[in-house]
Amino acid sequence: MSQTKAGRSRVLPGFGLTMGYTVAYLSLVVLLPLSALLINSTGLNWAKFWQVATDPRVLASYRISFTTSAAAALIDALLGLLLAWVLVRYEFPGRRLCDALIDLPFALPTAVAGVSLTALYAPNGWIGSLLAPLGIKAAFSQLGITLALMFIGLPFVVRTLQPVLQDAERDAEEASATLGAGRFRTIRSIILPGLVPPLLTGFALAFARGIGEYGSVVFISGNMPMKTEIAPLLIMSKLEQYDYAGAAAVAVLLLLISFLMLLVINSLQRWSSRKKEAV
Repeated sequence: MSQTKAGRSRVLPGFGLTMGYTVAYLSLVVLLPLSALLINSTGLNWAKFWQVATDPRVLASYRISFTTSAAAALIDALLGLLLAWVLVRYEFPGRRLCDALIDLPFALPTAVAGVSLTALYAPNGWIGSLLAPLGIKAAFSQLGITLALMFIGLPFVVRTLQPVLQDAERDAEEASATLGAGRFRTIRSIILPGLVPPLLTGFALAFARGIGEYGSVVFISGNMPMKTEIAPLLIMSKLEQYDYAGAAAVAVLLLLISFLMLLVINSLQRWSSRKKEAV
């Protein structure tokens, strides 16, 4: 028994070699770029850094980035749950095609997605021309930004929920129905508690992806300062003006805010998992 366990634990090389490779890889891919970002921001003293970070245009870009990302991630969480449920629980013609289309935003270049969405939702586009008479401006507005972020964030939610739904046992659902529970109560008491952790994970992934998105948003947003200018675009504008320290300051603050929000979401996910295990 002990030899079997030892053999299983030694399938990979020893702990020292594996840990060393992991630290080296993370340092090259993650830690060094972040260190360079922090070093570039040191070109500003604290007063100048605070002035750049609290500039009204910068604050407006933060507000637009976070509100549109949160709205898109929330809508993706609801639609992704429905899509994952349909793809896992039902058989219908074209199911495999629909399942493959979910991954399209992963493979499609973001700039292509931005141009396509702009062509659709512009005032003279197929969908935009139908919305214009209703007074709804999709392209070149925060609504357009949200639509673009929904497009690129949806696969994260669906692919996070699908394995959980596939592995879920239906005995509890059948027992609940046998005991006379209605569909709403079965969903609320049996199904949703097990889906909350992966749903929060999908929301966090879509939210994080939306905050840093640039290619699919830059065309449909219109890039109007104080109205539709997102934080990544503002960083690019400062880089084009050779204001490297200012761009790094905006990026550092965006990184800190994003990290804190993801930390809160991950804490909620762990709390939900513990609560489920306790029950």
